[in-house]
Amino acid sequence: MTATYWCEQAWIGDGVRAGVTLALTGGLITAVSYAPEPPAGAQALRGLTLPGLANVHSHTFQRALRGHTQVGTGSFWTWREQMYALASKVDPDQIHALARATFAEMLLAGVTTVGEFHYLHHAPDGSPYSDPNETGHAIIAAASEAGIRLTLLDTCYLEGGIARFRDRDTAAWSERVAGLRESEQLRLGAAIHSIRAVDPTAAAQVAEFTGRRPLHAHVSEQPGENQECLSRYGGTPTALLPVGANFTAVHATHLTDGDVARLGDAGASVCLCPTTERDLADGIGPARRLRDAGARLAVGSDSHAAIDLFEEARAIELDERLATGVRGHHTAADLISAATANGHACLGWPDGGLITEGALADLVTVATDSVRTAGTPADAIVFSASAADVRDVIVGGRQVIADGRHLSIDVAAELEAAIGNALGTVSG
Repeated sequence: MTATYWCEQAWIGDGVRAGVTLALTGGLITAVSYAPEPPAGAQALRGLTLPGLANVHSHTFQRALRGHTQVGTGSFWTWREQMYALASKVDPDQIHALARATFAEMLLAGVTTVGEFHYLHHAPDGSPYSDPNETGHAIIAAASEAGIRLTLLDTCYLEGGIARFRDRDTAAWSERVAGLRESEQLRLGAAIHSIRAVDPTAAAQVAEFTGRRPLHAHVSEQPGENQECLSRYGGTPTALLPVGANFTAVHATHLTDGDVARLGDAGASVCLCPTTERDLADGIGPARRLRDAGARLAVGSDSHAAIDLFEEARAIELDERLATGVRGHHTAADLISAATANGHACLGWPDGGLITEGALADLVTVATDSVRTAGTPADAIVFSASAADVRDVIVGGRQVIADGRHLSIDVAAELEAAIGNALGTVSG
């Protein structure tokens, strides 16, 4: 597939250039040139074109909980019981429907690559399906149908939680994961749910099996998690996890100075999910200290209380302002990198999140004349734009979103049907 697009403005490197012409061939950007007007045969993208956004941390089934868990008092732990009630009921068809509709919603928000932190492995009673990867295959199919790139982070979960999350041991987990296969739009990674769910010895075994592929883990989301880990193993989660350059710590909200140094020294990534962290009253992570230590920052929408990576990215800066009383910890370019290049790197797509020759032909065009973005300098768009401003999305050189509409899925209708079906199963 070959196409030529002319971008009114485009994010090139760390800033904005006007009149950028992009040649796309075979799913890659094959040429970048400049012209004040669209060349003959080029499709014009009006607004600001960014590299595709990367949503590093997703649990698609939790999209069904939006608006149903936000009322009343409680904590992360009370929310978790509501999440378990849903997780214990949904079947593979419902998992597929929720994932397909949620992935399509992500595309409408400019997400072209997503990391699905997947632990709904077995039947609700814990018994394996006849296809041990039936639910994983359901998510893979959903991503393909929606048109989004996927890194499936098959999650090792050995203790706690509910029966369907758990594999017998790391050997059983790795045997099941070995049955999955990559494709053009699919990368495979792995995840350690947490040190609460996978002890340090087992976590090291997961890392050995994973090799250089992406390895993610929930890390220090709650103080109670740290206290339990210290009591049981004598160290923080970060101190005990197999942290390396391919490792991504998700949340990393309650870290010690030693934890920050360990993540930074390893050149690890940290995925912040500010909307979820606010929704669940988790706290505010030390983003600037992590970045200064050498860690790469990325963003995710996690429980999908909202799917808006512009909000997640700017919240890195705005939440830190609340925590410190100081403005200006992260530049707009830092925040765009968190939502694009950094996110792709920690999902195993190092050629994504950039507009340059040889990069993935994944593009997102944002309106610069909406009521939110009008008058905003293009290089500060992260501070004003929302998911509603996304107009066009191209994945692998193929247009998936045009003028704010998914070209093959009625996203709102599918979300309503999938959520109603899933919640009906829980209440029934």
